[in-house]
Amino acid sequence: MKRPTPTLVLSALILALLAWYFWPASPAPESTSASTPSAPASPSQISNPPSPIPAPPPAPAERSPLADSLNSPRTTLRADLRVVADLLDTFRTNFPRDGNPVGTNAEITAVLTGKNKLRLALIPPDHPAVSRTTGELLDRWGTPFFFHAESGTRMTLTSAGPDKKLHTPDDETFTP
Repeated sequence: MKRPTPTLVLSALILALLAWYFWPASPAPESTSASTPSAPASPSQISNPPSPIPAPPPAPAERSPLADSLNSPRTTLRADLRVVADLLDTFRTNFPRDGNPVGTNAEITAVLTGKNKLRLALIPPDHPAVSRTTGELLDRWGTPFFFHAESGTRMTLTSAGPDKKLHTPDDETFTP
Protein backbone atom coordinates (compact mmCIF):
# COMPACT_ATOMS: atom_id res chain seq x y z
CA MET A 1 0.00 0.00 0.00
CA LYS A 2 1.18 3.41 -0.89
CA ARG A 3 1.55 6.21 1.60
CA PRO A 4 -0.37 9.46 0.98
CA THR A 5 1.77 12.28 -0.22
CA PRO A 6 2.21 15.34 1.97
CA THR A 7 0.37 17.49 -0.60
CA LEU A 8 -2.67 15.23 -0.40
CA VAL A 9 -2.67 15.32 3.41
CA LEU A 10 -2.27 19.11 3.43
CA SER A 11 -5.14 19.54 0.92
CA ALA A 12 -7.43 17.33 3.01
CA LEU A 13 -6.54 19.30 6.14
CA ILE A 14 -7.28 22.64 4.44
CA LEU A 15 -10.63 21.33 3.17
CA ALA A 16 -11.55 20.12 6.65
CA LEU A 17 -10.68 23.51 8.17
CA LEU A 18 -12.66 25.41 5.53
CA ALA A 19 -15.67 23.14 6.03
CA TRP A 20 -15.50 23.65 9.79
CA TYR A 21 -15.11 27.43 9.43
CA PHE A 22 -17.97 27.94 6.94
CA TRP A 23 -20.33 25.26 8.30
CA PRO A 24 -23.49 26.91 9.78
CA ALA A 25 -23.52 26.91 13.54
CA SER A 26 -26.15 24.82 15.26
CA PRO A 27 -28.45 26.64 17.66
CA ALA A 28 -27.30 26.76 21.25
CA PRO A 29 -29.22 24.49 23.59
CA GLU A 30 -31.55 26.20 26.01
CA SER A 31 -30.18 26.92 29.40
CA THR A 32 -31.30 24.54 32.09
CA SER A 33 -30.42 26.88 34.93
CA ALA A 34 -32.89 27.40 37.71
CA SER A 35 -34.16 30.68 36.35
CA THR A 36 -37.79 31.64 36.61
CA PRO A 37 -39.88 30.16 33.87
CA SER A 38 -40.98 32.77 31.39
CA ALA A 39 -44.58 33.88 31.46
CA PRO A 40 -46.78 33.02 28.50
CA ALA A 41 -46.72 35.60 25.78
CA SER A 42 -49.36 38.28 26.03
CA PRO A 43 -51.76 38.73 23.13
CA SER A 44 -49.87 41.84 22.09
CA GLN A 45 -46.64 39.83 21.86
CA ILE A 46 -48.09 37.09 19.71
CA SER A 47 -47.64 37.96 16.10
CA ASN A 48 -51.00 37.78 14.43
CA PRO A 49 -51.09 36.67 10.85
CA PRO A 50 -51.82 39.59 8.59
CA SER A 51 -55.51 40.07 8.06
CA PRO A 52 -56.71 39.70 4.51
CA ILE A 53 -56.96 42.91 2.57
CA PRO A 54 -60.62 43.95 2.48
CA ALA A 55 -62.23 43.98 -0.92
CA PRO A 56 -62.58 47.46 -2.37
CA PRO A 57 -66.09 48.85 -2.47
CA PRO A 58 -67.90 48.24 -5.76
CA ALA A 59 -66.98 50.75 -8.37
CA PRO A 60 -69.67 53.23 -9.30
CA ALA A 61 -71.50 52.50 -12.49
CA GLU A 62 -69.71 53.79 -15.54
CA ARG A 63 -71.52 56.77 -17.11
CA SER A 64 -72.33 57.03 -20.80
CA PRO A 65 -73.27 60.26 -22.62
CA LEU A 66 -75.62 58.41 -25.01
CA ALA A 67 -78.80 59.61 -23.27
CA ASP A 68 -77.78 63.25 -22.88
CA SER A 69 -80.19 64.44 -25.59
CA LEU A 70 -83.13 62.28 -24.47
CA ASN A 71 -86.29 64.42 -24.04
CA SER A 72 -84.37 67.58 -24.90
CA PRO A 73 -86.54 70.51 -26.03
CA ARG A 74 -84.16 70.92 -28.98
CA THR A 75 -85.06 67.48 -30.39
CA THR A 76 -88.20 65.62 -31.45
CA LEU A 77 -90.06 62.60 -30.14
CA ARG A 78 -88.71 60.60 -33.07
CA ALA A 79 -85.17 61.57 -32.01
CA ASP A 80 -85.97 60.45 -28.44
CA LEU A 81 -87.10 57.04 -29.67
CA ARG A 82 -83.91 56.80 -31.71
CA VAL A 83 -81.85 57.55 -28.58
CA VAL A 84 -83.63 54.79 -26.64
CA ALA A 85 -83.09 52.41 -29.59
CA ASP A 86 -79.38 53.34 -29.57
CA LEU A 87 -79.21 52.62 -25.83
CA LEU A 88 -80.71 49.18 -26.43
CA ASP A 89 -78.34 48.56 -29.33
CA THR A 90 -75.35 49.54 -27.16
CA PHE A 91 -76.59 47.19 -24.45
CA ARG A 92 -76.81 44.31 -26.95
CA THR A 93 -73.29 45.13 -28.18
CA ASN A 94 -71.88 44.96 -24.63
CA PHE A 95 -73.92 41.87 -23.72
CA PRO A 96 -74.04 39.86 -26.96
CA ARG A 97 -75.18 36.66 -25.23
CA ASP A 98 -78.04 38.39 -23.44
CA GLY A 99 -79.78 40.11 -26.36
CA ASN A 100 -82.42 42.64 -25.36
CA PRO A 101 -82.93 43.44 -21.71
CA VAL A 102 -86.23 41.86 -20.71
CA GLY A 103 -89.08 42.64 -18.34
CA THR A 104 -91.17 45.65 -17.55
CA ASN A 105 -90.17 49.21 -18.34
CA ALA A 106 -88.76 49.55 -14.80
CA GLU A 107 -86.74 46.32 -15.15
CA ILE A 108 -85.35 47.34 -18.53
CA THR A 109 -84.55 50.82 -17.20
CA ALA A 110 -82.75 49.31 -14.19
CA VAL A 111 -80.50 47.34 -16.55
CA LEU A 112 -79.84 50.43 -18.67
CA THR A 113 -78.99 52.50 -15.56
CA GLY A 114 -76.19 50.16 -14.47
CA LYS A 115 -77.83 47.22 -12.70
CA ASN A 116 -76.09 44.76 -14.96
CA LYS A 117 -73.03 42.53 -14.57
CA LEU A 118 -70.67 45.16 -16.04
CA ARG A 119 -72.24 47.99 -14.00
CA LEU A 120 -72.45 49.88 -17.27
CA ALA A 121 -74.87 52.82 -16.98
CA LEU A 122 -76.02 53.62 -20.49
CA ILE A 123 -78.39 56.17 -19.01
CA PRO A 124 -77.60 57.83 -15.66
CA PRO A 125 -79.97 56.72 -12.88
CA ASP A 126 -80.61 60.39 -12.05
CA HIS A 127 -81.46 61.33 -15.68
CA PRO A 128 -84.64 63.45 -15.83
CA ALA A 129 -86.25 60.81 -18.09
CA VAL A 130 -86.02 58.18 -15.31
CA SER A 131 -88.97 58.34 -12.90
CA ARG A 132 -87.85 58.87 -9.30
CA THR A 133 -90.90 56.99 -8.00
CA THR A 134 -91.36 54.07 -10.40
CA GLY A 135 -87.88 53.75 -11.95
CA GLU A 136 -89.41 53.76 -15.44
CA LEU A 137 -88.01 55.46 -18.53
CA LEU A 138 -90.39 58.29 -19.44
CA ASP A 139 -91.11 60.12 -22.68
CA ARG A 140 -91.10 63.91 -22.89
CA TRP A 141 -94.67 64.07 -21.48
CA GLY A 142 -93.82 61.97 -18.43
CA THR A 143 -95.47 58.78 -19.69
CA PRO A 144 -93.54 55.49 -19.54
CA PHE A 145 -92.23 54.21 -22.85
CA PHE A 146 -93.72 50.89 -23.96
CA PHE A 147 -91.11 48.25 -24.83
CA HIS A 148 -92.16 45.32 -27.00
CA ALA A 149 -89.51 42.70 -27.76
CA GLU A 150 -90.00 41.44 -31.32
CA SER A 151 -87.09 39.02 -30.90
CA GLY A 152 -83.96 38.65 -28.83
CA THR A 153 -82.31 41.47 -30.77
CA ARG A 154 -85.22 43.58 -31.98
CA MET A 155 -87.31 45.90 -29.77
CA THR A 156 -90.25 48.09 -30.80
CA LEU A 157 -90.53 51.29 -28.78
CA THR A 158 -93.72 53.30 -28.36
CA SER A 159 -94.45 56.67 -26.79
CA ALA A 160 -98.08 57.43 -25.89
CA GLY A 161 -97.62 60.92 -27.30
CA PRO A 162 -99.02 64.21 -26.02
CA ASP A 163 -102.38 62.74 -24.96
CA LYS A 164 -100.47 60.30 -22.66
CA LYS A 165 -102.67 57.37 -23.75
CA LEU A 166 -101.39 54.32 -25.59
CA HIS A 167 -103.10 53.07 -28.76
CA THR A 168 -104.36 56.47 -29.92
CA PRO A 169 -103.52 58.27 -33.17
CA ASP A 170 -100.82 60.48 -31.63
CA ASP A 171 -98.67 57.52 -30.51
CA GLU A 172 -95.20 57.35 -31.99
CA THR A 173 -93.72 53.89 -32.61
CA PHE A 174 -90.16 53.11 -33.63
CA THR A 175 -88.86 49.75 -34.75
CA PRO A 176 -85.15 49.77 -35.60
